[in-house]
Amino acid sequence: MAAKAQKEQFILSTGRRKTSAARVFLKPGKGAVTINGKKAEQYLTRLQSQMVIMQPLELLGQTGKFDMKVTVTGGGESGQAGAIRHALTRALVTFNPEWKLQLKKAGYVMRDPRMVERKKYGQSGARRRFQYSKR
Repeated sequence: MAAKAQKEQFILSTGRRKTSAARVFLKPGKGAVTINGKKAEQYLTRLQSQMVIMQPLELLGQTGKFDMKVTVTGGGESGQAGAIRHALTRALVTFNPEWKLQLKKAGYVMRDPRMVERKKYGQSGARRRFQYSKR
């Protein structure tokens, strides 16, 4: 007789920040965090980014109670960390809706809408003009 494969239960959520998009697969576990196939400490080199992704769990006192598997694309380290935090927050709210008020007060529920302003023609940057020459 073939053993039946037990279906793995997890919560999938998406988060975005700047030009980054992250998908978080959250399930109860021992606190393992994997980002794009690597451990979080190896993928996120800055300590600040490592702290950012754990903020929702620390706020709720749930550190070490969930396993996270993350796939993230686009942007840089800061944007990716913000996207992961946003996705994790959404997953936690799905897991337990009572946590939403706490997470909302901390400012983790809302997507940060700030993006880089595009460069315009006739200028050297988004707002910087070319130097004016009188003569």
